[in-house]
Order: sequence, then structure tokens, then C-alpha cells
Amino acid sequence: MEPAQPADRVPADRTPPDGQPPVAVPSGPGGEPAATDPTPPPPLKSGKSERSPKDMAISLLVLLVPIALLLAFYRGFLGGDQATTVDPAPAIEQARSANVFPVSQPQGLGSDWSTVSARYQTVEGGANLRLGYLTPEGRGVQLLQSSVPAERLLPAELTDQGQPQGTTELAGRTWQLYTARGNQQALVLLEPTRTVIVIGDARDNELRELAGSLR
Repeated sequence: MEPAQPADRVPADRTPPDGQPPVAVPSGPGGEPAATDPTPPPPLKSGKSERSPKDMAISLLVLLVPIALLLAFYRGFLGGDQATTVDPAPAIEQARSANVFPVSQPQGLGSDWSTVSARYQTVEGGANLRLGYLTPEGRGVQLLQSSVPAERLLPAELTDQGQPQGTTELAGRTWQLYTARGNQQALVLLEPTRTVIVIGDARDNELRELAGSLR
């Protein structure tokens, strides 16, 4: 027979229901269950710090200033906005050496005209000499001299929607005005052994200046 225990004494280990392991209950100095602290733990502080709009604006400014300085250096000292010019002489000489068609080149254009591309190549049905220019107003113009038959060349270069718009006299030659793709227009010179096309989105006076300078 077990000795009697005081009425306010709580066993250190409570017997759980059958089939479950005993649960240890923390006890105080006198054997009574230890009191639990009802106060919840303090909330954890988030690692992210709140930033004011002023701080964000300063950070953005710090990033943009070096980028602006690099762009200014690129444009001012490296010529970032200037078109890359090429020497058209090798392509012109190659076309003349091939002797497929008579080759003309612009004469007397101002220094504000820039040659940006030059290529001679043989193609199906003939050969082409293409010279690309940047006009004084910063627009693109292409000078094409070709031995490809005009009935094949014009639809390929001007698209099927290209339509004649009359004729004009330039340096003693009769050129035909044509519409072209998009906002482009063209001047076309038809000769027995070649076709010359001046085409681009430049103004009419610049197209005429280039066509009239051919010698």
C-alpha cells in the first residue's frame, strides 16, 4: 500500500493514455508544475529596412550620373553619333575592272555628304554597284548601277507598287521619277547597257543633287 500524498501535490509525471509515451512536465522546487510565462515573445524584426522616397531618388541619381558621363564622353570624344564613313574607290575600281557596264561616280558633292557603304557584286542576271550616302540633312540615299534587266531590277528595288511619276532633266539626262517602298522615292535612268537608280527617304532636292552629280 502506497503512502498517502498531500491533496495539492501533483505527480511529476502524468500517465498518458494507453499506447502513448509519458510526457514530462517541468516542475518547480517543491515538485509542483512550473508556471509558464503567458507573455508572447517579442516580434522578430524584419531584415528589410524601410527606405523613404528621398533615399530611393538619391540612389537612382547616383546610378544615373556615371551613365550620363559615359554617354557624354562617347559622343563628345569618340564620335558616337557620327556615321562610319568608307572609301568607295575600291568598289568603284572593281566595277570598272569587271567592264560589265559603264560606271559613273558623283563629282562635286559637298563635304557634308558622307559615303557610308560601297559594294560591287555579281548577281543573277548581271552585276550591281551599290553606294550608300548620308545626306547633309542626315537622310539615307543609295546609288545603284546595275546591268540586271530593268524589268527585273525595278520591281526588286522599288517593289511591285513602284509607279512612274513623270520625267525630269538632270545634267543632260532624262530621269524618271518613281514611288518606292514606304516613304521613299526614286530617280531612275534607263540606258541600253545599265540602269541607274537613286533611291532613299531624302528630300527631292537631295536626290536630284546626287543624280545630277554623276559623271
